[in-house]
Amino acid sequence: EVNEETLQQLSSYCDEFLVHGVENEGKRCGILEDLVILLGKYSPIPVTYAGGVQGMNDLEMVKTLGDGKVDLTIGSALDCFGGDMSYDEVVAWHKKENSG
Repeated sequence: EVNEETLQQLSSYCDEFLVHGVENEGKRCGILEDLVILLGKYSPIPVTYAGGVQGMNDLEMVKTLGDGKVDLTIGSALDCFGGDMSYDEVVAWHKKENSG
């Protein structure tokens, strides 16, 4: 179970978490908002969420819900993997967000 206690415990064995919302993985049905909130609130180390991304609005949602502490990985939603999201648009969004 992913919760504050397990995140604290496991953080001593790694430098970063990659957490998959497995019930949404590959379905392009939206992110697991409650999981992103939990990760942003309790992860003591850098954390990346994966699963369910369906559009550009999900990038903003993860940023907001994760309080700027949760990174995001996108798979099947990207056009280079057969999805509708433009890889170039995602890269441009990321560059804009990280331009300081």
